[in-house]
Amino acid sequence: MYQVNETHDINLTSWVESANDPACEFPIQNLPFCIFMHPENGPTVGVGIGDKILNLGYCGEQALLPAHSNVAACDTKLNSLMELNAEQRGELRACLSELLSDSGSALVGKEDAFVEMDSATFEVPAQIGDYTDFYASIFHARNVGSMFRPNNPLLPNYKHIPIGYHGRASSVVVSGTEVRRPVGQQAPAEEGGSPGRGPCKLLDYELEVGFYVSQGNELGESISIDQAESRLFGMCLVNDWSARDIQKWEYVPLGPFLAKSFATTVSPWVITMEALAPFRCAALKRDEGDPAPMDYLHTDENQANGGVDIKLEVALATAKMRESGHAPQKLSSGSFTNMYWTIAQILTHHSSNGCNMQPGDLMASGTVSGTTRDSRGCLLELTWDGEFGNPVPGTQRTPIELPTGEERKFLGDGDELIISGYCQADGFRRIGFGQCAGIVAPARV
Repeated sequence: MYQVNETHDINLTSWVESANDPACEFPIQNLPFCIFMHPENGPTVGVGIGDKILNLGYCGEQALLPAHSNVAACDTKLNSLMELNAEQRGELRACLSELLSDSGSALVGKEDAFVEMDSATFEVPAQIGDYTDFYASIFHARNVGSMFRPNNPLLPNYKHIPIGYHGRASSVVVSGTEVRRPVGQQAPAEEGGSPGRGPCKLLDYELEVGFYVSQGNELGESISIDQAESRLFGMCLVNDWSARDIQKWEYVPLGPFLAKSFATTVSPWVITMEALAPFRCAALKRDEGDPAPMDYLHTDENQANGGVDIKLEVALATAKMRESGHAPQKLSSGSFTNMYWTIAQILTHHSSNGCNMQPGDLMASGTVSGTTRDSRGCLLELTWDGEFGNPVPGTQRTPIELPTGEERKFLGDGDELIISGYCQADGFRRIGFGQCAGIVAPARV
């Protein structure tokens, strides 16, 4: 488990003045990584500090970093940094903290080492070899199950194994990328009829949190629950866009396919596990009578500190709202503490059959939902009038009312969906995740 140390000190300040603003998402206690582009450079490793990006490639070229990090810092993706072991990553964080703190002088006045964040564009942070999406929120699973199986919302395996499916790594896109409404087959309008094909009518978002693998495992080997934390590099925000009508028709018997593979949006910033150390918390307490995790998924340490306390928000801005100057409307708030399975358990289970994880592999939590209506993490749940234990038919929905007089049960063309997140705890600086955003473009028929 990553430890709190001097890099998390609430009194630590930076000579980059904007990083000391209490409202800043990227204080010196955060130091998230990204891949950015600027008119003067191609894809480059960066570190967020205040309203600026530190060009880590510059630091590597000047040999300002630990020897094991100088070459990796000059790469065009984060995979080389992700390959470093936990001790080496800790040394790199300590070095960056020193360079950017008030006591550091090596970068003061070095304008070539920084760019303004507003002037940069971003890429997906890592070369993602594989992407796997999970179903780790029991509240989401109960709600969705209650819509279609009101008397049996959770399937028998849910409380025994982290449920997931392999997604499409090639269609993972960075925040700000336009998302095209997919076209696909949809269920027959009546029993015994023929399916139709056309643009998705029930386009949805899914509020999720992702995490990247650092060091992996050899094919045929596995990552134990004791090792899992050290094999995690950092976390990000994820929107697993979902075509609900296509999904309904295709998911039996093998699960998600074209309803999910058209796009998955990730935030550009990777918040390291070291930065998140002050915000670890206990795993979700299971209901009395729930089965205990099997031995390979259990340690006392993981139960006591395997959770991550991340606050999440979702907002929507339609094209009409943006044109008329309306601010995005908040749809829901969530907490990553509401996960039935921890990130360490997810990684351990994923590798338990000998599946070889690799640096840069991305895993996502599945929709993050809570116990109240305003904490539901997708429109499928948010507009549904039922609740767990209340067998209201899944088709009974109340739309979201927007300030322009528009209504939404599902996403419309031109809608912008914005996910944000942050961590805060007494005695520590609040740190942010940036945004995970995308605008829906019309289907290409």
